[in-house]
Amino acid sequence: MIDLRSDTMTRPTPEMRAAIAAAVVGDEQEREDPTVLELERRGAELLGQAEAVFLPTATMANQIALRILTEPGDELLAEETSHVLIYEQGAPAAFSGIVMRGLPGEAGRLAPEQVRAAIRDSSSWQAPTRLVVVETAHNSSGGRVWPLKQIDAVASVARERGVQVHLDGARVANAAVALGVPIAEIGRRFDTVTLCLSKGLGCPLGALVAGSTEPMTKARRAKHLFGGAMRQAGIVAAAGVYAFDHHLERLADDHRRARVLAERLSEAGLPVDPEQVETNFVHVDVAPLGLTADEALARLRAEGVALSDTIHPTRIRAVTHLDVSDADVDEASEAIPRALGVLARA
Repeated sequence: MIDLRSDTMTRPTPEMRAAIAAAVVGDEQEREDPTVLELERRGAELLGQAEAVFLPTATMANQIALRILTEPGDELLAEETSHVLIYEQGAPAAFSGIVMRGLPGEAGRLAPEQVRAAIRDSSSWQAPTRLVVVETAHNSSGGRVWPLKQIDAVASVARERGVQVHLDGARVANAAVALGVPIAEIGRRFDTVTLCLSKGLGCPLGALVAGSTEPMTKARRAKHLFGGAMRQAGIVAAAGVYAFDHHLERLADDHRRARVLAERLSEAGLPVDPEQVETNFVHVDVAPLGLTADEALARLRAEGVALSDTIHPTRIRAVTHLDVSDADVDEASEAIPRALGVLARA
């Protein structure tokens, strides 16, 4: 099976497993694990922030950031299909008492004038807007990327009104590769940043939240509060350190393979727009083929290719990653059109 469901499907490479096995560890809760400390130091630098905190998951990282930047009853704004709004089980409301408001975006991006119009000041009857969340690369839109100028424009509007800005950067490494800039060039524009280690970077688990010293002090307390404190966590952190050394630049290969796959599927007659492929996602709308998403996915599995559904009822996705080779893309380029009833390329 060629597994194109998500970049979360990656498995640790043999070299990463060796790094895990050789990890020097200590008590992470006492801040005595040298591998965790090294990951946090390098992660902060990578993300353009003063400090970083190692956590089990990116969802926890996002939720800790929201917790330390807001008070119960505050409002956050985000693009309406953002991960924090639709894929985190309502956690901002459950854990931090935050009112969530989604704004319609284009390719997962908001315009500064939208944000300006949406921000609510403190009053006796409205929840005040305290936080704007940006997600790049943006999952639901198909891995689309916010241009730096658009980030700056939205952040400027927010800060003019005393509103902080958080980056859900689960795939910020992909965004940086797509823009051709260091990750820090994106991360430094935000009050807090999260990074997922178990997607494009290929780690078995783990994430970072980063920011300046004061909020990261609060983040360490919230880490305990949310149940994220660990003991000899260097076993896992070693995978992140290895990924920083070996799996960042290679993200360009995932992007290239996604673009090749999109171009070949388009040439075969499938409703795919290669120009929308900015990172490692390829979306296929199966409605013009007379199929539901479930029917399409079942057909694909029968041909030995696994894709996944999306929030759009007739759209499915293929995601390239560390475990997808050029040969896999070649095979999938033939199998997907065949499974969906479209003639394969000549």
